[in-house]
Amino acid sequence: MITSSLAIYFIGIHYSDDPEIVALIVLFVSAFLIMVDFSIIKSFERLAEVAKMKSEFVSIVSHQLRAPLSNLKWIVDLLISGKIEHVSEKQTAYLQILRENSQRMEGLVSDLLIVSRIEADSLPFKNEKASLVKLVKSLILRVKPFTRASNTEIKLTIEENLPDILFDYERMEQAVGNILDNAIRYIGGVDMPGETGHIKEKGNVEVILKKEGNRLCLEIKDNGIGIPEEDQKHIFQKFFRASNATKVQAQGSGLGLYIAKSIIEKSEGKIYFVSRENEGSTFSFNLPIK
Repeated sequence: MITSSLAIYFIGIHYSDDPEIVALIVLFVSAFLIMVDFSIIKSFERLAEVAKMKSEFVSIVSHQLRAPLSNLKWIVDLLISGKIEHVSEKQTAYLQILRENSQRMEGLVSDLLIVSRIEADSLPFKNEKASLVKLVKSLILRVKPFTRASNTEIKLTIEENLPDILFDYERMEQAVGNILDNAIRYIGGVDMPGETGHIKEKGNVEVILKKEGNRLCLEIKDNGIGIPEEDQKHIFQKFFRASNATKVQAQGSGLGLYIAKSIIEKSEGKIYFVSRENEGSTFSFNLPIK
């Protein structure tokens, strides 16, 4: 506003000899700019208020949903365990479906809570010296049933004598788990022609942990469906899913990579990826050695 007023003043005195007219023009323009400025500030205040209300709403709803979901899961587990009599095999099959869906809902609620805390900058981090090697090995062991079910093989390559580094083990476990889960989950979309029609190509995921300068680098490479070029700029956005991903996996919230990126950057790391549609993706991130 000051710059504009001064510019108008000097332009005015250059073209007019009457100082009163120049002063009136400057006052008029200044008044107009004040009105515009006031309108912009009010708009930003409304946007900030709406964003805050949205964040608080997500947080409250997520908290309220956790208790009934936990109770539902406990009851279903009890019924499936066989400790309750007169539960038929057919009923047990239905209960298994109910348990799977309640677990999926519980995971979504947990992700929403984390997102609301990230946006409010209140996600707690407890950085301690820990082994990224141990974390990666533990996650690969945990997803073995998932890899067997999806006909996927994981190859792990770890450089020797890697040091422990500072990070929050629980948070980093979730970040790496989200990336690894995506690598396995979206392999199933690549079809290969066979004698009896189209068959699913065997999935291959390569996990590489190595040292690069003064940082540890983790790469997770897959031969899955890849990410279309036009979708790649949005891949770390909340609730975003690539166009080909929704065709392969109907389920998914689009929060996994957003959460992973937020956790890695909060840990002073950097995350990046390379991907080609129908050829696969490589997600990499690095963390400082301290």
